[in-house]
Amino acid sequence: MSKEKKKAQAPEEEKVQDAPVQEEELESPQQEQAEAQPQQPDPVQDALLQEQNKFLRLAAEYDNYRKRTAKEKESIWADAKASVVASFLPVYDNLERALKQDTADEAYKKGVEMTMTQLKEVLSKLGVTEIEAAGQPFDPKLHNAVMHVEDEAFGENTVAEVFQAGFQLGEKVIRFAMVKVAN
Repeated sequence: MSKEKKKAQAPEEEKVQDAPVQEEELESPQQEQAEAQPQQPDPVQDALLQEQNKFLRLAAEYDNYRKRTAKEKESIWADAKASVVASFLPVYDNLERALKQDTADEAYKKGVEMTMTQLKEVLSKLGVTEIEAAGQPFDPKLHNAVMHVEDEAFGENTVAEVFQAGFQLGEKVIRFAMVKVAN
């Protein structure tokens, strides 16, 4: 080899020799005895682990409590809203009957129509929807059948007439639709 190559390799060898050589740690006889004997539990460590477990359980209980109370609060709010809406439904029925009556006073009729429109808007803002019944298949979860009629114009188990409108708040039925079912 040329001298340059030897010089280039020589410093690398020196670097390797200069690096501290890590010797394998030799275990002393005391360490061997300590490992051979079963370790005695440290009371401080045990107490710390117990307190950590208590803390984790308490944190989990609090999180469950928070979730449960939020769900209960939402349920109470929905039940209260449904109860209030149910108390206004007779007003809705009376306005509906008033609109069906013939009257000579157009101002009176216009006032009843405006009141009914406003009541429907308030109910829709609260999330209350009217249950579609006329011409729909009979659903005992939504409809209350009070009459049965044989009529070829309607299909099997079809709502022929609605006597009283039904309402629901989300999926919860506030009042079932009172209907007449065909066939």
